[in-house]
Amino acid sequence: MLTEFAQGSTILVDKPLHWTSFDAVNKLRWHLRKRLGVKKLKVGHAGTLDPLATGLLVICIGKHTKLIEGLMGDSKTYTGTILLGKTTPSYDLETEYNETFPAEHITPELLESVRASFMGVQQQVPPIFSAKQVDGKRAYDMARAGKEIVLQANTIEISDFQINTSRFPEIDFEITCSKGTYIRSIAYDFGVKLNSGGTLIALRRTASGTNRIEASKTVEDWITFIEEAEL
Repeated sequence: MLTEFAQGSTILVDKPLHWTSFDAVNKLRWHLRKRLGVKKLKVGHAGTLDPLATGLLVICIGKHTKLIEGLMGDSKTYTGTILLGKTTPSYDLETEYNETFPAEHITPELLESVRASFMGVQQQVPPIFSAKQVDGKRAYDMARAGKEIVLQANTIEISDFQINTSRFPEIDFEITCSKGTYIRSIAYDFGVKLNSGGTLIALRRTASGTNRIEASKTVEDWITFIEEAEL
């Protein structure tokens, strides 16, 4: 029944491209409130996905919102593509390419060496185009205003990192990492370590803890469920 579902549920959503995580939460909350005829309903997500990323968004409803903090600590798995030889200020396609670098010197051996160097516990500086707080303001707001920003490094861990170089200079990858890891920074740092440039041009979250994308539904499918479920 929908009433019991709204009282406490965790659902898996396949977030579409260009949506924010809040867009998905807000859309589902609106439909739930409308169908149930209630003014307030707790709905939240357990780990933000950038608008240019697709894939698994874990959404908690009602009493299950108490589980969010624990779920956010789960490791995450992503697939995606890094374009070598170019960079953008945001490290992805949110901003225009601003620099070009040579890539002819990059060999399979160098790629493998750099891939291996990312394994394990390390320090990572977040992108300036991120939601990190700096003096009470979002870093991306300051970056878009042209202000200089210095962000502190975070401790992250990468437990698995596989690359496919068959479409070079586009490098397809699958990575499993701890919470707080910025894949855009991985792409940028990957380029730096190659004495070149790197831009994240595609990203999809496929797993969060034991939750996998195969078990998810689209926002539209969840809306259909909400509209057709018994009250």
